[in-house]
Amino acid sequence: MTAGATRSTRAASKRRVRFAVLVRLLLLTAPVRDPREIHVHLREIRRFPVKSMRGEQLKSVELTDNGLTGDRHVHVRDSRGLLTARVRSRLLGLSATTAEDGSVLVDGRPWDSPEAAALIRDAAGPDAEAVHYTGRERFDVLNLTVITDGAAQALGHDPRRLRSNLVIGGVPGLAERDWPGRTLRIGDAVIGVLKLRSRCVMTTVDPDTGERNHDVLRDIHRLYDGTFALDCWVASPGTVAEGDEVRLTDEEWPEPVRGGWIVGAPYVVS
Repeated sequence: MTAGATRSTRAASKRRVRFAVLVRLLLLTAPVRDPREIHVHLREIRRFPVKSMRGEQLKSVELTDNGLTGDRHVHVRDSRGLLTARVRSRLLGLSATTAEDGSVLVDGRPWDSPEAAALIRDAAGPDAEAVHYTGRERFDVLNLTVITDGAAQALGHDPRRLRSNLVIGGVPGLAERDWPGRTLRIGDAVIGVLKLRSRCVMTTVDPDTGERNHDVLRDIHRLYDGTFALDCWVASPGTVAEGDEVRLTDEEWPEPVRGGWIVGAPYVVS
């Protein structure tokens, strides 16, 4: 690369940084209405029957103290342990759905069928296999991830990269970043908001193509201190449906146990 080209690249990089900082300032200084004053509602429900595969959008679902019914009930492992799209990004090229009888399908095939096994080995390695497991440590941190439409718009990237279970609509800008420590009442359920979610290399993977864009994670670190969306838990079980009103409250609920395979501090499985 010539000296001129190097200077041009550096200048472009500086312009991107200045633009990103300007966007952050505009978002932070924009007037934010209290979510209790507007129509906040449940916009989307997403379930991921197989960890690290594409998921499915639902109209309604039962929230239990173990997360969404049917969420991440199957994971992929090899002889060394758990495999995720962090290191096997081609897993995101497989679609996981739930059949009418509640069984898990991989690209339309039963998860434990020879056809699904072949697809999984092709995506994750010759000794990769699918395992059915519903213990609490199958979640990276907590059993529910929530994002608002305002935050998703502020991010400027496909929000599916964040693999959130619930998308809350009608929330302006980055208002969700003030929600940790509060609760959300949706339908019959109560959801506790523990903290902003730390993001990892999974956000760099395009949910459709599997291609990586490292600018996504760079933006999250540069603009949002490496956190985006919300780590939540089901404080009180119940049924939720698209369009349900969402109420932000200051109720106090006991904090959940934190942990998960990825952070090296698994839940205690009863």
